[in-house]
Formats: sequence, structure tokens, C-alpha cells
Amino acid sequence: MPKPAGADSPPTPAVGLGALLADQALELRLVAGPERAEVHGVHASEMADPSPYLLGGELLLTAGAGDAADAADAADAYVRRLVGSGVAALGFGVAPLHAQVPPALAEACVRHGLPLLEVPPQTRFTAVARAVWRLMAEARTRELRRVTEAQQALAAAAARPDPVPAVLARLAASLSGWAALLAPAGAGAEGSGPAGGLPGPGTAGVAPGGPAVSDATDATAAAPVGVVRAAGAGPAQEVLGAVRVLARRVAGGTAATATDAVGGTHLAVYTVGGGRVLALAAPVRAPGDHAIASIAAVLLALLTADRPAGAEAAALARLLLGGSPAGALGGPGPWYAVHARGGADPQALAAALGTVLLDPDGPAVRLLTDREPSPQPGWRLGISAPAGPDALAGADAQARRALDRAEAARTPLARHTDSGFAGLVGEAEARAHAEALLGPLSPALRDTLRAWLAHHGSWDRSAAALGLHRNTVRQRIARAASLLGRNLDDPDTRMELWFALRRAPEA
Repeated sequence: MPKPAGADSPPTPAVGLGALLADQALELRLVAGPERAEVHGVHASEMADPSPYLLGGELLLTAGAGDAADAADAADAYVRRLVGSGVAALGFGVAPLHAQVPPALAEACVRHGLPLLEVPPQTRFTAVARAVWRLMAEARTRELRRVTEAQQALAAAAARPDPVPAVLARLAASLSGWAALLAPAGAGAEGSGPAGGLPGPGTAGVAPGGPAVSDATDATAAAPVGVVRAAGAGPAQEVLGAVRVLARRVAGGTAATATDAVGGTHLAVYTVGGGRVLALAAPVRAPGDHAIASIAAVLLALLTADRPAGAEAAALARLLLGGSPAGALGGPGPWYAVHARGGADPQALAAALGTVLLDPDGPAVRLLTDREPSPQPGWRLGISAPAGPDALAGADAQARRALDRAEAARTPLARHTDSGFAGLVGEAEARAHAEALLGPLSPALRDTLRAWLAHHGSWDRSAAALGLHRNTVRQRIARAASLLGRNLDDPDTRMELWFALRRAPEA
């Protein structure tokens, strides 16, 4: 069944088992099972059945696992449960409980195809975990570098005289696969028709260096979408059929992206706008592929828009290549950063807000527009304060916090208002919280608590400010703590009460 794009890719780059075995500081040894495995984390447990606590992809470290290490039946059941939980490999510490890896455990790992590593006495489990996290961080850095380089290459391709085939060719090379632009029957790759030399459905279209792919080889005449431009080695007919199913789904507006896999080939499609779809097929799917494909989809949306978009595409390309925001945006603003969640079609949201500057890849859809945003059906929006081109990073953070407030308050739109800590919560919400929290306190107790917090809990200075005896201040603070049911020695409680007293009306 088709899935949202990115659902089948690992959340972080993995560490190959070979890299751990090659680490001379660990002195690990492969005892049984295959050497090829991808590790996504580390979990240490001496439980006989740790499977309920495993997420999958871990290197599980144990020094005995109870009776499961010795008895053949118990060892088999233990390993079977681990494999069912998605464990990548098992690391067995030969000290202090065992002098060697139990043969029954090794035999079970061979039967179930689970890599079994011997962890020598001088190697601590913490050292193995540190090595895994270090290697994962290095892999993540390499992946980020790869995404950045691909982003720059795609932006450079978008600035070429024949940009659509150049972007597809660059994308296919970056993903080591096939990339194609699909369009509705009767339309060219660009909304205005065959402008730019792009052929319509039924004729072969090919980026430089890529094979021709036509509707005659890709689909029947009844297919709602056809390949109008492609790059990379064309996939098999079975894969093309699955691509067509995914493409119909996103072209119809029910989803912005979708993925699937057919016979070891990973498929992904991205809506480009105007019924056009970016389709991808590759033998592997790396963590950064979704980010790279999303960048390409945005560029293709700019390049194939129904209205002239050459200037916008060039501006975005300059920005991606390191130009200044002011030069790339082409105007001083003001600009609004927008974070959005809830809707199914980010491209439609961008059109409604009058912008093509869209980033759909992340926990929230992010946009940049020079029009003051208004509520949009099906979406929750967080809007920044108006900002100039050089203040967009701050505006993006404001929009993120505003979206959090909109979701907490279940309102369709929230705008950034105040600066500082108070700006994290809207005025009405802050007052409502303050009244609910301080409700049990009389005006006198509120005044005493405000003075006591303002003087950092000093009894003498609080008493002098209030014109009271220090014992009276003590009694009132103790009474306030009792009514609130809070520990006033807790700094988190003091912070929350101070915020509430600042937002509540003066007593």
C-alpha cells in the first residue's frame, strides 16, 4: 500500500557492522551469523525477553540473558524473539558470567540469521555504545554534506538554459536511479504547452544522457499521466505500473507525496502542481533522498508553473547557491514566515497564500510570503511578525512558536506578537492560565507572593517592601503554598508563579 514519502526510509544513517568490527579499540569478533547488518542504535539488557522495549535496528548488548544463553530451546526462543523485534545484531559480553559465547546461543543465531558478536572482557558496553553513536554522527554528517551538495547541484541545473531536463538528470545522478516528470494527458511538461522544447505525452522525452521513455512503453492511452521527460536507466514495466498508481494518487490531490517498493526498487512520487508529478525509482533509499527529492520538486514546480516563473526560479537558485536573501527575494518585504500543519496539499496552501516559496519536508510545512496570511481551511497556521530579508531566520522561529500556540489553543491561526518569554503565549491564554493558577489566593496573598518572589525569597527584604513583620510574610507564604498545593522551593514552580503574577491584574 502506498505510504507517505519518507515512511520507509531509516530515521538516521545506519552504521555498518563491518565498521564496528574494524574498530581496533573495541576488539569485537563475529562469532556467528552474517557480517552484513545495519545498526541504528544500541540497547543493553539482561532480560530474558527485552523485545517489548526494542524499536528495531539496535545492536543488543547482553552478558548472559539468563537461562537463554545455555539451554538450546531457550536460546532458540530468545533469538527468535530478537529477530522478530528487528534487532540488527547481538553483542555478547564474555565476562563476568561466561568465559565464552555459549554454543547454544551461537547455533540459534546461525539458524535465524542474526549476527552474533563476542565482546571481550576488556571492552565495556559503554565503549561499544559510544563507538556506535560516533559512527552514526559521522554518517549523519556525510549525509548532510551529500544533501547540501545535491541541493547546490540542483540549483545550478535549474539555472541552465534547458532547466527541466537538467534538474531531472542531476536528480537521477544524485539518487543513482530514474527520475521522470509526468503530466496529465494532453499537457506538456510546462503549463503553457511545449514551451522549452519539452515533448507532450506519446513522444519520447529525454534529458541529456538519459534514455527515451514514451507513453507507448510506459502505459496505455487511458493512463491519466504520461512520462514527458525522464533521466536515468528506465525501470521495468512492473515498476512503471506501480509508479503510475502512485502518480494518480498524488495527481488527484489526495496526497502531496507517496512511496512504495516493488521487487527491491524503491519508488517515490511528489506533486509538482498543475497535475504534474515527479516520479523516482532507485535500488536503495538513503535517509537524505527525501530531502533531495523535495528540493527538486520545488524547483520543478517553479520551472513548470502555469504562469511565468523564470524570475522566481532564478531567484531561488541564487539563494540556494549562497546569494543574499535580499537579492534572491527581489524586494525588501515585509515578508512573513509561515508554519502549517493539518492539510493534505502544501502546493495548494502555497497558492492560496500567494507564494511558491515552499518547504514541505519536515514536521511542519514552511512557507515564505510577502502577503499577510489569513486562515486557510483544513490548516493550522503560525505566522511570524513582518520581517525584512535579513531577519528571516528569526521569523522562522517565531512562526514555529506561533504554530505551537495555535495547536495548543486549537485555533486556525496564531500570530507572533510579543517579544521575549511572554511572547511564547498569547495574552488571552496567559491571563486565563494566571487566573486558573492563582485562583485560590486572596489579593493579600498574591501581593505577598509577588513581593517574596521579586526579592528572591528573602524574608527581611520582602517584609520591608510590604511594611509587614517577617513572621507575617512567612505565615502568608506558607498559607499560599498550602492553597496552591505547590512546593515553593522548586525553581520551576517559582518561575511559573512569577509568570502568572506578571500576567494577572494587580490585586
